[in-house]
Amino acid sequence: MRRGLTPADVRSLPVTIDLVTAGRALGIGRTKAYQLAQAGRFPCRVLRVGRSYRVVTADLLAVLGLPAQDTVAESAGSVGDGRPSHHGGEG
Repeated sequence: MRRGLTPADVRSLPVTIDLVTAGRALGIGRTKAYQLAQAGRFPCRVLRVGRSYRVVTADLLAVLGLPAQDTVAESAGSVGDGRPSHHGGEG
């Protein structure tokens, strides 16, 4: 049996993940994850793509109460500090 995912593991996941991986992060087994998704009761938004289920990693992070790494950088003031951007062009 596989162990769950650490917060660092979850933050390193791609933009969308399969239902089983999302379930592992939440401590939910494969069968239960599919049952919840089919009933519309999975703890975060599930996208149906063809015959498979996908979960947006940002939604999973929110359910787990984990800030995305971009959010951590913004709160530190390194990104989006409110000052106007000056990227080329004349004005």
